[in-house]
Amino acid sequence: MHLLPFLTLISFVAIVSSHVYFQDDFSKPGWENRWIVSSWKQDSGEAGKWDLSAGKLFGNEASEKGLRTTEDARFYDISAKFDDFSNKGKTLVVQFSVKHEQNIDCGGGYVKLVPHGFEPKEFRGGDKETTYNIMFGPDICGATKKVHLIFHNKGTNHLIKKNVAAEADEFTHLYTAVIEPDNTYRILVDGEEKQSGKIEEDWDILPPKKIKDPQVSKPLNWVDERMIDDPNDKKPEGYDDIPSEIADPDASKPDDWDDELDGDWEAPKIANPEYKGEWAPKKIDNPEYKGEWVHPEIDNPDYSEDPNLYAYDSFGGIGIDIWQVKSGTIFDNFLITDDFSTAESHFEEVKKRREGERKVKEERDKEEADKRAAEAKEKPQAAETDSDESGDEHAGHDHEHEDL
Repeated sequence: MHLLPFLTLISFVAIVSSHVYFQDDFSKPGWENRWIVSSWKQDSGEAGKWDLSAGKLFGNEASEKGLRTTEDARFYDISAKFDDFSNKGKTLVVQFSVKHEQNIDCGGGYVKLVPHGFEPKEFRGGDKETTYNIMFGPDICGATKKVHLIFHNKGTNHLIKKNVAAEADEFTHLYTAVIEPDNTYRILVDGEEKQSGKIEEDWDILPPKKIKDPQVSKPLNWVDERMIDDPNDKKPEGYDDIPSEIADPDASKPDDWDDELDGDWEAPKIANPEYKGEWAPKKIDNPEYKGEWVHPEIDNPDYSEDPNLYAYDSFGGIGIDIWQVKSGTIFDNFLITDDFSTAESHFEEVKKRREGERKVKEERDKEEADKRAAEAKEKPQAAETDSDESGDEHAGHDHEHEDL
């Protein structure tokens, strides 16, 4: 077999075997038909409205539009369906971009992947939250700026134990989660890996492998005090008689002090330099010290390895379920695939978008600065003109008085 056709065949098989389960950059019309706004919180007036917008900072308005939150202090719930699939035996890549143009102070920017069969109109958070498989993305409130990656397993949502910092500036940032069939994961922000590891180690989904031996307790005679009082150290005689404060020896009665009117004069108190505080014996090494007692561990009988921690039987939709104090976040570039290279191919594109946004902001900031500087220059001139006009007016009145 010739090598070239063989390599071509391998490349073809790789291309054919990769899948894009969901993708939306809002370049196609009819987003309102693909993304369904939930009825949750609508009756109470607490649900915010969505629109499609590129925001204030963009290089190409038509191609940079995304889902935008538009009202402050509101709940936002919206979702889109796709064909049912399982990630068993496959890589799962979840990717989307977030732009917090409002300089967000408190609000979510994450998505939820839900099983097949959910009803978009019923998609919601709260106490009757729609069950999801994975929650991923940035969440910001005050000083807390973190990227969530939460796995639902057997009725419980498990948060990642590692901290991954979220971006909180005004520009578009790309968030990528990669879940592998060997139970490992990666989190990338703008194409840069921020965290990776094993699901079993970085989530408390499984019971621990080892537990403290319940049959063993610390011996009653175990000595774990490293230092003890020196039994030979004695308090010096008269130690407690030393006062903490004394009369200031440099103070003198004021010349205008009247004993009859002001009473007997007393010098103010100052700290006594001879006072050494409450006495305590000095510490020495404990000759009986045995070290810190370590509880022996045994294999946990409740632990069993789970090679399918990463896997879910069904994915059927993606949704945004967030609360925002300040609106203006734009979600875009949604991608769910089993091929990391497909996600990787968007890194440069989003980077260029972010650079374009920075350039637009710098230009606008410069225009604003120039405008303020020009206004500041005009104010003294205007003040001088007013002064001159006032002087001319007074001169005119003087002439009138002369004529009189």
